[in-house]
Amino acid sequence: MKIVFLALLMLMPLNADAGALTPDSVLQTPATFTDQDGTPFRLASRQGKVQIVAMFYTSCQYICPLIIDSAKGIDHALGETERSGLRVLLISLDAERDTPAVLRAVTNDRHLDTARWTLAHTDADGVRNTAALLGIRYRKLEGGDFNHTSAMILLDRTGRIVARTEKLGPVPDPDFLDAVKRTLAQP
Repeated sequence: MKIVFLALLMLMPLNADAGALTPDSVLQTPATFTDQDGTPFRLASRQGKVQIVAMFYTSCQYICPLIIDSAKGIDHALGETERSGLRVLLISLDAERDTPAVLRAVTNDRHLDTARWTLAHTDADGVRNTAALLGIRYRKLEGGDFNHTSAMILLDRTGRIVARTEKLGPVPDPDFLDAVKRTLAQP
């Protein structure tokens, strides 16, 4: 157990405060992600902010645009102060096609505030690991599409899962929205 913990610490970025992460924090994943600007990061670097996390892929014509709309609906339902404390992280399931340039095009097309919204990709192992941590089931279909769980997951400032919803749409799930507001109100 001690060796595993030390190995996890060695994989974390130097700027992450390992003491603040609890054992059930999904931010402890060793995967390296790349954002829409081509900047690599680890999830541990995102601690300290409440965030909504979802997995999607950019070539999806069905549920993935609705995932983005649902996160935007939550965002718009918040007051300005609440909104400033919330981050949204959309992680691509498509490690092959969702390059930073493709992710950047989506942020531009969907008018996403990249100061608070991050679209990211990782390699196939990182996708599997992250999906498992978030309870997202997926499989790649012939032709390149994905069948996947469509969910938004709320993480507290230490990366623990606080709430989850699979109720998607422009009108926010009221229970999930309440959880977001309660979590944002906590110090």
